[in-house]
Amino acid sequence: MGHVDTPPLLVPNRPDQTFSDPLVQRLFPPLPKGVHWGLERTESALQALGDPHRNYPSIHVGGTNGKGSVTSTIASVLTESGLKVACYTSPHLISFRERLLIDGNPLPERTLLKYAEEVRDSVVRFDLTFFEAVTVLAMHAFAQEGVEMLAAEVGLGGRLDATNVLEPKVTAVTNVAKDHADYLGETLLEIAREKAGIMKPGVPFVTAESSEDLKASFEKLAAEAGVPLVFAGNNKVSGVQVHSSTTSFYTRTDRWGDLRLVTPLVGSHQATNTSLAVAVLEELPTPLIPEASEVIRGIAKVKYHGRDEVRVIEGLTWIFDVAHNPAGMHSLTDTLGRLCLPSPLVGLVSILKDKDWKVMLPPLLTRIETVVLTQAPSVSPQNLWDPQEAAEQIMTDSHVEVEEDFTRALQKAAGMAGNGSVVVTGSVYTVGSAMRLLGLDPLG
Repeated sequence: MGHVDTPPLLVPNRPDQTFSDPLVQRLFPPLPKGVHWGLERTESALQALGDPHRNYPSIHVGGTNGKGSVTSTIASVLTESGLKVACYTSPHLISFRERLLIDGNPLPERTLLKYAEEVRDSVVRFDLTFFEAVTVLAMHAFAQEGVEMLAAEVGLGGRLDATNVLEPKVTAVTNVAKDHADYLGETLLEIAREKAGIMKPGVPFVTAESSEDLKASFEKLAAEAGVPLVFAGNNKVSGVQVHSSTTSFYTRTDRWGDLRLVTPLVGSHQATNTSLAVAVLEELPTPLIPEASEVIRGIAKVKYHGRDEVRVIEGLTWIFDVAHNPAGMHSLTDTLGRLCLPSPLVGLVSILKDKDWKVMLPPLLTRIETVVLTQAPSVSPQNLWDPQEAAEQIMTDSHVEVEEDFTRALQKAAGMAGNGSVVVTGSVYTVGSAMRLLGLDPLG
């Protein structure tokens, strides 16, 4: 975060390879597309490799929003405590290497290629999907690298997600909101059951969910599975102050008393996410629990890009956020309301077709003067939304423009903002595309 020197905005019509990291094609053979539920393929592939995921203890984090932030925070603290810690998140913004980190650093390409070659036979033999193959590659790579702890983010859902092969020391769910209804269910209770599927008998389950109905559902599921349940919601957080590069707050803990924490992750929701991460750390077996000073330092050093991230480039302020559902957009608009950003505020927005853009756009448009609706590169044809339809249907006092070409849309938004601010949001594709065009490196 902070000031970044970048080249001028790119010329129109430059071919954009955003999100399609060429490394992916070098790592894996052609793989089945889509989501194939079940753990059997992943379990079989890992078994053929000697069950590498059992070589290290793990923490497993799910939820609708915030799970990547919580996972990254946990990993940062445990690294600060002196352990060799792997962090597994998804998806990536620009580089595939963002997904697999050890002590906050990505593995070199040649190392990843070596490990990919070692798992290739298992990937092909058991007909793994892309995410299953990446999960197997990660588990194998982390074992080969001798990690002492893994913090892993659920890919989608929980119960049938490939990461649910783990046998964690603690599990956690951040929250439950409507997203991926085609896969997880139409109601919040249905979604909650899928996410609670990462519960393991006797293993502490920690959640920041605040809905009384959903908490009651978690209580019932935990009791049935013999799972210790810990609620770590907003009641543990106070004194939240949001700035353009930090969020500071107090959190109550049983082990360390009241802690004043400062995280580089921006937004009041990040105070809740960070507090949840701290509660998870409290539930670890005693030898793995960090000291209070390590918690404070690790939280201050966490990195997780594209989440309410503020960058100033050549006098123009950019805010990047991957909000892709109504709950995520609510968090973004709350952050925009708390920050003193240079005006005018211009939005650069592209949302996937299967997302509820009719609910997502109105609250955002209350915070910005102008929005450019566009099409993010590398989105599959079946997931392309219609920005023109959105422009015609959304009732707003904000000025709305449509520019389907992403590069020209970015330039238009920057030109409209002048020395103000551009809010880039709607999907991982949108943020990753913009960051690449602006010369920003999440691994830098």
